Amino acid sequence: MGKKRKHIETEVAPPKKDMSAEERPKRTLLGWKDKAEEVKKESDSTGFRNKEKVLVTCSRRINFRYRHLMLNMVSLLPHCKKDNKVESKASKGATLNELVELKSCSSCLFFECRKYQDLYLWMAKSPNGPSVKFLVNAVHTMEELKLTGNHLKGSRPILTFSDNFDKDAHWKLLKELIIQIFGIPKEHRKSKPYHDHVFVFSIVDDHIWFRNYQISVPHNEADKVPRGGLENMTLVEVGPRFCLNPIKIFAGSFGGPTLYENPFYISPNQIRALEKRKKAGKYAKKVKAKTRRKMHELSNPLEPDEFAEMWKE
Repeated sequence: MGKKRKHIETEVAPPKKDMSAEERPKRTLLGWKDKAEEVKKESDSTGFRNKEKVLVTCSRRINFRYRHLMLNMVSLLPHCKKDNKVESKASKGATLNELVELKSCSSCLFFECRKYQDLYLWMAKSPNGPSVKFLVNAVHTMEELKLTGNHLKGSRPILTFSDNFDKDAHWKLLKELIIQIFGIPKEHRKSKPYHDHVFVFSIVDDHIWFRNYQISVPHNEADKVPRGGLENMTLVEVGPRFCLNPIKIFAGSFGGPTLYENPFYISPNQIRALEKRKKAGKYAKKVKAKTRRKMHELSNPLEPDEFAEMWKE
């Protein structure tokens, strides 16, 4: 029989050192970011984070002027999403709420055009509301104005409001709605991390007037503005311009109980009807003047002329 091999105790090998290179820190716009800083930042950022997204769409049969205004607003709001045209029917509210949910948005700007000439703007928070319906007047697009102001696309605006917004309850509600829709969230992936323009909302004659200005700062070494030197900064208008006339405020999204109704609102159809009546009144005055002239001639005939039949013989 063969001899048995002696059992030799196997020595445990020491673990090999990891020869792979250490993970490099991430590079950002503000410099290199370590992993420890990221963990610390994540632990600190446990508070509220603004994830506002706005759906911007319009109705069918919109004319070119109002379509250009909608595209100007899309270029000013980097946190918005565009969608196809929606038919402006009675059931448009349910359709728009479904689109807002499909696009993972929380607000909606709906440009509704009627009779190829009247523009209505819906601002709504979906799905629970509130929502506001405006009549849009005095529309001037960026392409039409050709102003000298220019700011970087995607930069965050500074929202400014006139003192009238704190006067009544419905103006306070409109102010909060405008802040949530037009305020670009911080650190949004399509936005730039600084402010170089201003959105101005002011109330004049119960209308909200919108203006967009660039913050112009001299960049020469001699004229360089120190931090906080607001005296040397100037505002240059960029556009677009428009005026919002509030019609109704609803408790729900695109409908629901009416919270406020503007008592001074007159629809464009009534204004056009009054203008037609004025024009029709001019024609009616001419017809009445002709009939009065005929009645006057019949009631006051001329005396017979004694020389009228002299040359008939």
